[in-house]
Amino acid sequence: MSRKPKKGYYVRGHFVAEGSELDLELKRELKGSDDASRTDLKRESEELQKLGAELLTLRAGLFDALQLDEKLVEAIAEAKRITNFEGKRRQMQFIGKLMRKLEPEVLEAVKQALTEQNTVPAAEVAALHEAERWRDRLIADDDALGGWIETHPATDSQQLRALVRQARKDMKSGPAGEAPRQGKAYREIFQLVRAQLAVHGGADHAAAAAAQDREEDA
Repeated sequence: MSRKPKKGYYVRGHFVAEGSELDLELKRELKGSDDASRTDLKRESEELQKLGAELLTLRAGLFDALQLDEKLVEAIAEAKRITNFEGKRRQMQFIGKLMRKLEPEVLEAVKQALTEQNTVPAAEVAALHEAERWRDRLIADDDALGGWIETHPATDSQQLRALVRQARKDMKSGPAGEAPRQGKAYREIFQLVRAQLAVHGGADHAAAAAAQDREEDA
């Protein structure tokens, strides 16, 4: 009478019978690896959610310079408006989920921006403030738009006017009683202005902006 073949599998050319000590040891190792993988994934998810929470504190000048997905930008803006604890918690989980979809170089840029917020020189902070002020003036005042184009002739005036029109339209499109919606055009105006100020202003421009900031704080 022929013997019934044992059930099992091969590992690196060696037969491992099911139920054997080696089989049980390999399964324990595999289970440990799975648990470690789940632990790593959970840790990574928590770190990204924490990074998303820190994005809520990033100053406008640094935030606007990031190339973030529009859905993530809107989710962060929504999180800033939510005051309910449970609603905030759920929104932050959603932000963490969106953070996992970011490309590695974008995540690195986010980390660098957060680091820069804590270490950026005073002159650079002042330059960012000036770019923010110009952006807000350009959106609010047609005279400021004309003045900017006159003093910064290298600016693509057609592009800037289109961005200003879109930013004004975005701000009017939000629900009544809520903070104005700040869309993609709002951030692109900042990027355009900051680039032009860096080209034309240099260190003297930043120093003048720093002096203005000191006057405003006085």
